Amino acid sequence: MAITTTHLNFRGTARTALEFYQSVFGGHLTAIAYRDFGMPTDLPDADNIVFGQVTADNGFRIMAYDVPSHAPATAAPATTSREHGMTLTNQGFFVSVRGETTEEIAALWNKLADGADIIEQYGPSQWTPGFGMLTDRFGVTWILDVAAPHAG
Repeated sequence: MAITTTHLNFRGTARTALEFYQSVFGGHLTAIAYRDFGMPTDLPDADNIVFGQVTADNGFRIMAYDVPSHAPATAAPATTSREHGMTLTNQGFFVSVRGETTEEIAALWNKLADGADIIEQYGPSQWTPGFGMLTDRFGVTWILDVAAPHAG
């Protein structure tokens, strides 16, 4: 079954925010930095969070990441794009849908993609067998991925 999760976008404070949410709601914190995916450690964003989440037994779930520092802070209308393998955005949140199988998420992807701007085509990524990002015809940005255990 697919689960919808709020995905918050921060500018260098995702780790602190996730730690706070964990202290409030309990649960397990996952925080993976850009350097963990190969960004050189001497770059300014290397220690920022590229994938973070708090999941609790009570059903609470929130995801977050740090927008790369060279992305525009504000703009109208909302924008999201890919550059040098990083997602750049001025949006405060995404809607994240996570499912158990690639087939389940691919079926949802195919429907949401109708009339959408594709930011990252659905397919395998470094952390999951299925991931994609798009902005639908109504201007809402969605992340769709397959739940995969993380050893960390």
